[in-house]
Amino acid sequence: MGYLVDAERDAERIEGLYRQHAGVARAVAVAITGDPVLAEDLAQDAFIRCASRLGTFRDPEKFRSYLLRTIMHLAASHFRRRRIEQRCLQRLAAQPRSEPPAADAALTAELLGGLRSLPIRQRTALTARFLLDWSELDTAEAMGCGVGTVKSLTSRGLARLRSTLADREGADHDGT
Repeated sequence: MGYLVDAERDAERIEGLYRQHAGVARAVAVAITGDPVLAEDLAQDAFIRCASRLGTFRDPEKFRSYLLRTIMHLAASHFRRRRIEQRCLQRLAAQPRSEPPAADAALTAELLGGLRSLPIRQRTALTARFLLDWSELDTAEAMGCGVGTVKSLTSRGLARLRSTLADREGADHDGT
């Protein structure tokens, strides 16, 4: 029974902290990112991280400082990842392309359409791994993440690409 009381007390404390700091957290995140949607995500992620570590803070009274510092770190990480991904995509775009045989043109267009439907990180991982034939380690270094993340992005991207292409193929057969 004591556990439930502690959980309720912790929930009330966290709720109070959220009410007290959410507005300033969002405002700081918008000021840093310039994007209200991204700012909301960063503020919520930062709050969850700080709230989950509340018991480990040296000075719990400085929750606001911890929260705002976490937002700054999350924003920096977000923009660093975006820069790395953009550089990778620019390198890909700058590489000479050979034209596919005419019979493969429709398949290539379909694959590229499927790739475009993927989130940027999955698309980047698949492009690096299969179009550039990079190793998992090379891909991880280029994307600024771990090898395990590349494996996960590749696996999820392939699954989603297969599903997307299967859906398109089913739609083509239904329409003819």
